[in-house]
Amino acid sequence: MAVSALTLKTPNLHALQTFNPNKSFFTTKPSFSSSSCFCSCSSNADNAKLSTASTSATKKRVFDIGIGLLATSILCFSPLDASATRVEYYATVEEPSCELNFARSGLGYCDVVLGSGVEVPYSELINVHYTARFADGTVFDSSYKRGRPLTMRLGVGKVTKGLDQGILGGEGVPPMLVGGKRKLQIPPELAYGPEPAGCFSGDCNIPGNATLLYEINFVGIYSGNRK
Repeated sequence: MAVSALTLKTPNLHALQTFNPNKSFFTTKPSFSSSSCFCSCSSNADNAKLSTASTSATKKRVFDIGIGLLATSILCFSPLDASATRVEYYATVEEPSCELNFARSGLGYCDVVLGSGVEVPYSELINVHYTARFADGTVFDSSYKRGRPLTMRLGVGKVTKGLDQGILGGEGVPPMLVGGKRKLQIPPELAYGPEPAGCFSGDCNIPGNATLLYEINFVGIYSGNRK
C-alpha cells in the first residue's frame, strides 16, 4: 500500500558519449588517425603506442565527464515532486490528537478543526479527503494517495452507518461544516461487521470485526449539485 513519489530522470549514457557540441569534446573517438605522425622522428610502432594511449585517455575522460554529468542531472535537473511529497505526507501522517466523544451508537468522534462553511447537506454529493486506518494506526486507504477528494452522498445508504453518522450527524453528533476536520472511531457494527471487506481475488483489505479510524476533511459541496 506504500507509494513512491519521486522520479529521477537520468541521461542516456550512450547519447552522452556521442554528444558533440564542440565537434571533439565529448566524442569517444580520437581526433587523429593511427597513421598520423606527430614527430618527424617517430616510428610507426611509436605512433601506434601513442594512438592507443591517447584513445584510452580520451575514453577515460569521456567516462569521467559522463559520471559527472549524470550526478549533476540528478542533483540539478530532477527536483523532488512537491505535490507527490505532500500527498504522501497527508496520507501517512495523523492529524493532531483530540479527545473522543461517544454517541449512543458507539461511534467516537472529535473535531480537530470545526470549519466555518455550511453544514453538510442530506443526500447531496459532497467532496471529502480522508485517511482510513486500522486500530493499530496502519493506513489501509486514503484519498490523498489518489491525489483527489472522494465524492460521496450521505444519508441514503451509500456509505457505512459510521460515516453517515460521523459526517452528516445524528444521535447527538453534530453535522460537519465545510472546512472542518474530524476524527472518527467506528466500531465494527457501524462499519463492515463480522465479514471481511474490500475483497479482490480472495484477498481482503479489511478483516471481520474491525474497528476503523477515519480522519475526515470536509472539502466542500460537489459543484454538480448546483443548477
